[in-house]
Amino acid sequence: MLYSLRLFLFLINSDQPTILNWFDSTLNTKTTLGQDDPIYKLIASLSLFKNDLLQKVQDGLNLTDIENVIFFLIFVRFIILIFRYNLKTSTYITCIGIFAGYLWYRHLIDIVTMYSQLLIKFPYWRKLGVSAIELQRSSVALAKTDMQLGSNVHWYNPGKLFYYAFTKGIIHTDPDSGLRYYIDPISMIISNLNETNKARILPYYYQVYNVIIPYLVETIGEFWQQLSGIVAYAMLTRVGKRYCPYLVRWHWTFLLIMGFLEQVMIFFIFRVEYFQQNVLEPNLVFNVATQASGSRAVTLSATDPNLLFQFNALSIVLLVCISVHIGSIFFGLLHAIYGQYFYIPLFVETTELHIGPRPKNSIYSGGNTAWQDEKQANIYRKFPKLWYGWFGNGTKTNWITGPVQTFFRKSVQKVIRLFKK
Repeated sequence: MLYSLRLFLFLINSDQPTILNWFDSTLNTKTTLGQDDPIYKLIASLSLFKNDLLQKVQDGLNLTDIENVIFFLIFVRFIILIFRYNLKTSTYITCIGIFAGYLWYRHLIDIVTMYSQLLIKFPYWRKLGVSAIELQRSSVALAKTDMQLGSNVHWYNPGKLFYYAFTKGIIHTDPDSGLRYYIDPISMIISNLNETNKARILPYYYQVYNVIIPYLVETIGEFWQQLSGIVAYAMLTRVGKRYCPYLVRWHWTFLLIMGFLEQVMIFFIFRVEYFQQNVLEPNLVFNVATQASGSRAVTLSATDPNLLFQFNALSIVLLVCISVHIGSIFFGLLHAIYGQYFYIPLFVETTELHIGPRPKNSIYSGGNTAWQDEKQANIYRKFPKLWYGWFGNGTKTNWITGPVQTFFRKSVQKVIRLFKK
């Protein structure tokens, strides 16, 4: 009888009129929406936003889009910190995060510029590669021609910004003749000399300004380009560590240590590209036979399937390696601008050997570092703990033994329930 009632429920037609007749009510609904209807406009706007978002995801992001996302996240965090603390404290914390994120973004620019010729070969990274090539070409053009001085300086290059501001400040261009004059104190003093002294001093003056000073600037610039990062790191995080926030010191030290492994990854990627472009690609297509077609000869060619498989496999290897490399930099960048930490075995331990543990009593030190709290417990673990949760909040179970213990515990509980029945 019970199964007959269940079968009877399935035979009932459960459409809208049947349900409305059951409750003895009527429902008037609009089958179509007009173009002036607010719901229609909302649906159209959401559809347009979805299509734009999907197109943006498919095309990838360029450097401008990345900067816009970074500044938006910084602004959102600044607003949240205002409600949590006050305007002064939130400004300090946001500036610390901006400086730490600047280190990662500068590193991202260097890596993207290095990979620019490879990025344009992959659909998602193409726009990023094109923007990196344009940035590189504009920098080379400005260095060679010195035209449009300072018009293309970016915020992440303060040294070039200061150089262009200083150079534009001491040079005056006559709008009528187009001649350029120096307006520094030495040039102004020489311009007021009499003709006799001016004729005697001007050869030395032009020798100094046109030969010696540019040569010194070029030499010092090359020397500074090689050692600026290490000198700035030593001065800020070692000599002035009392005034340098822990978040900046942690991320800066982590970047320097990560650079040793990055060199291996970069050399591997370029060796794979060299083998693909110079060994596989020239031998990919070969001539099979030459046939006469009227008055001309036609050459038949074919593709080696084994070499084609190797070529496509290496393309996948390049895509995975580049995506992992750039993705890891984005991962560190997002943690830095939000004042957070993350755990990677060996790298984090080496970093904290140099700068010490995080001062937990300071609100300017950033987020959580759960691995420092479990430092003594890690010594007695058989398996190292590799995951401490998002933003270093910590987890209760080990990433290896935790799932195994959960599986056995649930299995035992199921067996016990079977025997109880």
